[in-house]
Amino acid sequence: MSTHPSHNEGRPLLAVEGVSVRFGGIVALDQLSFEVESGHICSLIGPNGAGKSTLFNCLSRIYECGSGSITFDGQPISTLPRHRMAVTGIGRTFQNLALFKSMSVIDNVLVGCHSRHQVGFLRATLRLPGAARIEATAQERARELIDFLDLGAVAGRPVADLPFGSQKRVELARALAAQPKLLLLDEPACGLNHEEVGRLGELIRNIRDHLGITVLLVEHQMNLVMGISDKVVVLNFGRKIADGTPAEVRRHPEVIQAYLGGERAAA
Repeated sequence: MSTHPSHNEGRPLLAVEGVSVRFGGIVALDQLSFEVESGHICSLIGPNGAGKSTLFNCLSRIYECGSGSITFDGQPISTLPRHRMAVTGIGRTFQNLALFKSMSVIDNVLVGCHSRHQVGFLRATLRLPGAARIEATAQERARELIDFLDLGAVAGRPVADLPFGSQKRVELARALAAQPKLLLLDEPACGLNHEEVGRLGELIRNIRDHLGITVLLVEHQMNLVMGISDKVVVLNFGRKIADGTPAEVRRHPEVIQAYLGGERAAA
């Protein structure tokens, strides 16, 4: 499976600069700035209501920034149409699974492939030039990802029949099918048991190491965050209170007070 070459030497893949978002009188994000380097795993942590999901929705163009800018691979994302985000190179999973439950595993993954290739119903139906080649490429890509995520035994089964942990891997496969440069993972460990969380950490590393995909992760599971992250950004009430390596963040007094707690930070 191919990896992404570096197209952004000398600049971060993602740059968030002075971003603020307000909903009425509530400040969801307050002058937030941080960068994500290509090839890194960066985690965004903070208490509920800190602004993490708001930022993900800005990165997905679901929300508009009130002020500030977000630059992805050298291009301001505010100029990109929402429906073109997958093609641009940003993939995402969600806290609440967004799968086609009655469809098979492989058909769900193929949806992700088609979001990248933009085959279109009419083109495929009329067998217009290139449709068969694109479909064959999508099938091959889907099979590779199903094997990569250890879903081969259930590839033909409806997603609704699978346990929750397997469904989360299907959603991850679908996000990867669009061949993103940046993968946004929204609380991927939520609902997983201890053993599944351990496997998830290995999987996220493999996505970075073997597929060459940069990862931005929102997560409450601190063992996972501290075990796999190159960088951790900490939010509280929409404001960044720290960023750095996991070791640096653990020692930051404001982080200890706001989120980790003294006992957990020392562990």
